[in-house]
Amino acid sequence: MDYGHELVFGTFLTPAVDNPARVIALAQLTEQVGLDLVSFQDHPYQPRLMDAWTLLSVVAAQTQRVKVTTNVANLPLRHPVVLARSVATLDLITGGRVELGLGAGGFLDAVAANAGPRLTTGQSIAALEEAIAIMREVWTPTGGGIRLPGQHYTVSGAKRGPEPAHDVEIWLGAYKPRMLALTGRLANGWLPTSAYAGPDQLAAMNKIIDEAAVEAGRDPASVRRLYNVSGRFSGSGGFLQGPEEVWIDQLAELTMGEGMSTYILGSDDPDDIRRFAEVAAGVREAVDAARSGAVVEPRAADGFGVVPTPPPAVRRSAVQVLDESERPTGPALDPDRTYTPYQLSSGQHLIDVHDHLRAELEQIRDLVEQVAAGSIGVGQARSHINTMTMRQNNWTLGTYCESYCRLVTTHHSLEDASLFPHLRRADPALAPVVDRLEAEHRIIHDVLEGVDKALVALVDGSGSIDGLRAAVDLLDDTLLSHLSYEERELVEPLARLGVM
Repeated sequence: MDYGHELVFGTFLTPAVDNPARVIALAQLTEQVGLDLVSFQDHPYQPRLMDAWTLLSVVAAQTQRVKVTTNVANLPLRHPVVLARSVATLDLITGGRVELGLGAGGFLDAVAANAGPRLTTGQSIAALEEAIAIMREVWTPTGGGIRLPGQHYTVSGAKRGPEPAHDVEIWLGAYKPRMLALTGRLANGWLPTSAYAGPDQLAAMNKIIDEAAVEAGRDPASVRRLYNVSGRFSGSGGFLQGPEEVWIDQLAELTMGEGMSTYILGSDDPDDIRRFAEVAAGVREAVDAARSGAVVEPRAADGFGVVPTPPPAVRRSAVQVLDESERPTGPALDPDRTYTPYQLSSGQHLIDVHDHLRAELEQIRDLVEQVAAGSIGVGQARSHINTMTMRQNNWTLGTYCESYCRLVTTHHSLEDASLFPHLRRADPALAPVVDRLEAEHRIIHDVLEGVDKALVALVDGSGSIDGLRAAVDLLDDTLLSHLSYEERELVEPLARLGVM
């Protein structure tokens, strides 16, 4: 059964305490490649793992778009009132980027050893039900003091708030009938792991959730079905064992057949995360086609389907730092070759990233005009420009070409240009194009430095607003020409050769 939810893709990262920087970098990579969600396990009794809530807060502060969640929070060691306020606070800070994966606490002896309550399995489920009610009352801004008597949690007049920035969803990790029924009655989502609930078990578990939802007067479709998955992009046979095409087919089938709509990859391998982003694009394409009743056919090279952005028709600057006549070209399109939608998505991602950079260029032009009009100071404009993607990325190309994302990180550990060496190895005929693109990036870096110098000169009185405009005009011509050239030469190789 397809419940019709929007597809979501994310990562389930190990919060290893021995390398915090790497964990944060993998979370940033999740956002860079265009995935939607970062999640961490929560085992407060385990000192080899970082505290999940602290880590989520840091990751949220060092990303801009991706959502964050526990997978799943250990309720017995996190009091529901405190947890609810922590969730709401981070949701307010991030503008609505927090969801709550929640569990009853599976390691009962470990909980007790760390001063938590010693509960039976049945008692922990009852405590979870009470906690959900309490948290939702905390998030409800009206109604007076909260008074909820319970066997495990009794709240007597607690104040409400803060209210989250959006309606936070509660996703339950559940496998046994009683927990599944609780999910159907009360939760916004079901979050199992494929290692403990294989694809062949999902139908029976979904049935319990659906029946409980109906009995509680809820629409079963209101319960999102999430799935922690793991696999290999090599080999064959079995669930998620093979190249991207295998993953796409199997996950699309789970979406249409079992209603799963959120897939969270359990891997700490950067290459797996990048490839999972390709899988996400392919699954979305296949599911969109299935839901619309369309048949997705491979596209021929002569009707490639991904259209590079043309260069600007009018130049703004009298200076020209790129000799466009010397630009090499790559191999011609093979008219007999076909491309699947998910292959084409790599080139489209590159165009999307470039569109983001084009939008930032417009912001720079707008800032200059604000300085000219006196509405903002030069120092303020310089500060804005220095925090933009183009400035932060230092024009090494590595991040935005490697990751095909809309947002680019400053984390240098993820800025190594693995894409270009891959393209050189896979098709030596592309080497002149790749070399040229790298050279142009160094030129663009110098042009961007020129904008900064013009801002400084305007501040110290040695320059003028016309000088600043001239520097921005040169950046406009150089950057837009370069982006157009790169799209023209790379969208087809990205579809043909893939990303390593």
